[in-house]
This record gives sequence, structure tokens and C-alpha cells, in this order.
Amino acid sequence: MTLPRTPRILLAEDEEAMRTYLARALTNAGYEVSAVDRGTEAVPLLETGDYDLLLSDIVMPEMDGIELAQRCAEISPRTKVMFITGFAAVSLRASREQPAAKVLSKPFHLRDLVLEVERVFEEAGEARA
Repeated sequence: MTLPRTPRILLAEDEEAMRTYLARALTNAGYEVSAVDRGTEAVPLLETGDYDLLLSDIVMPEMDGIELAQRCAEISPRTKVMFITGFAAVSLRASREQPAAKVLSKPFHLRDLVLEVERVFEEAGEARA
């Protein structure tokens, strides 16, 4: 199934090198990416933008990724959520609190990230069909 427009991803990652790396990989894979360094910067973008996927680190200053995902569900319920984290215990908490969200544990290869993002959009496309 082809989407009528380029899927839009909101990336929330507090580590600058990782944020740049992920944004570049997703852009190269054909996605439109907006990147911010904290959840509190992501909320206004969710309120004004039309994002297909929120890709968020879980451990961030000011607002963690789980709280951001909860706000996303209120603001933009059709936006899919995917977490990235380097902490196994945090990953388990995310799975319990946001069961529909995918969790990708660091370190991961960029190819794996792109494949998981593609899978999220494929599943969403099947749900719409």
C-alpha cells in the first residue's frame, strides 16, 4: 500500500549525536522528520502538526517518553508511538504502560530502526484498509 504523502515522524531524543544520527537515517529512508531534544518541546509540535509516528527516547529531562506518549494519545490519538531506550527496566515499564507502543533497545543498528518504523506503518496501513 502506498501512502498519499510522506510519513511524518516526530523524534524526541535528548542526546544530540543520537538525535542527529537517527534523524539522518530516517530522512534517508524517505521519512519527513522533526527532531527535538525533550518531551516538552515535542508537545507543541504534536498540537500543531500531523505526525504519523512519535519516536521517543524514554529517559529525557523535564518530561520522560512515557509521559510524552500519554500526552500524544490525548492530543493526537492516531499517532503511533515507538520508544527507544538503553535501559531494560525502563523498557519493561514502557511495555506495561503503553502496550501498543513498540520498544527498541539501544544499541541497535539503523537498519533495524528503519525496519521497525516500516513495520509500524505497514501495520497502520493494514488497520486502515
